[in-house]
Amino acid sequence: MRTTGTGSRVTPAAPPPPGPSAGLREWQRPLREQFPIVTGHPGLAYLDSAATAQKPKVVLDAVQTYLTGCNANAGRGTYTWANRTSALIEETRERVKAFLGDPEPDRSTVWFTSGTTEGLRTVARDWLTAELRDGDEIVVPFADHEANHLPWLEARELLAARGVRITVHPMPYQQESRDYDLEALAGLVGERTRFVAVTHVHHVYGADMNVDRVRRVVGPEVPICLDAAQSVGHLPVDVGALDVDFVVFSGHKAMALPGTGVVWARGLRGGEFRPGGWQGTPNTTGILSLRTALDWLDAAGLARIEEWTVGLGVRLTDGLSRLEAYEVLGCPLSLTAASTVQRRQGLVTFRHRAVSANDLGFILAAHGLLVRADGLCQARAGETDSSVRVSVHVYNTPEEIDRLLGVLEGLDDDRPGGPR
Repeated sequence: MRTTGTGSRVTPAAPPPPGPSAGLREWQRPLREQFPIVTGHPGLAYLDSAATAQKPKVVLDAVQTYLTGCNANAGRGTYTWANRTSALIEETRERVKAFLGDPEPDRSTVWFTSGTTEGLRTVARDWLTAELRDGDEIVVPFADHEANHLPWLEARELLAARGVRITVHPMPYQQESRDYDLEALAGLVGERTRFVAVTHVHHVYGADMNVDRVRRVVGPEVPICLDAAQSVGHLPVDVGALDVDFVVFSGHKAMALPGTGVVWARGLRGGEFRPGGWQGTPNTTGILSLRTALDWLDAAGLARIEEWTVGLGVRLTDGLSRLEAYEVLGCPLSLTAASTVQRRQGLVTFRHRAVSANDLGFILAAHGLLVRADGLCQARAGETDSSVRVSVHVYNTPEEIDRLLGVLEGLDDDRPGGPR
């Protein structure tokens, strides 16, 4: 506590708000400048990177160069442009394997789809239905994104139409932490368990779902499919350490163009994964953009990106925990900066106790704060009410979080006069 020269007591200065370290700010500043949409709209704060990430200039330039220099179809010509396009696609397959830390790239395969949803449906329709027999059991999430829920139910219906009956067990969750309940999961897994689907980072709670521990519970033989839509491009993903069999993600959430998704298949457990049907023309520009985006993310440093975004999430949750009008979804023990539990991965979802999520989304947009405000595509056992989701990336700043908190504080319904 400070004192004046006459000995009178003075209220101590408030500690600085939590957030990324000063050293990281020097690292982040030039990276932010590489996003034309960010620098071109200085009055807006884009806080919806869990829906889609913005693109660095190098990605946009690579696509422009390709389209104006050697655009051609792949696998359908013998001239230079066509051969170069075919080579770009194969190079991107290998780039994805390296980016994911693939321990056995000669065994694994990479297939391109339109996004995570189609990728998971492809695994369900073209691989899982061929693997299951009458009486088999699978465990899948009922409270994650519906894209990691509906495909497995679709597979059950396809099998039932052929007279094959399987049991779909809902993945159990811990009530307080919203993490997977591994003790309860151990009670579900038996000799007929043939498949488990999990999520890496939850799209509502922002929590790493600790999928490395799932392998210890289900044993060495059960294939695990990982929805990595909210982790690839946001933090380091090591498929060897996670010990999963499929990783599915969307390129547009990893700073590539929309319309490109990836299914990485390890090829270790079960039959070979190969999408059914004629594949047709690939999304060549999307695939090229993905390779360029992965190069950019590696050069920027995914560990630092994760540290930066987690720091912004801590700043936001700590601020929200001081406002009585708001309920933050997810583990309540992870809200304040002093918390010792696992931090949120740059993704924070909340509700105002008196203002609807949709109205709050419009209010924030009017202040130049672009957030997601709706049901967030929750599967049937997830959150039933709409909410506001703030999700950040490397181009966001502590000042944007403070600006958001300032607007939210003005709507605190415990302040004199109620919501304003």
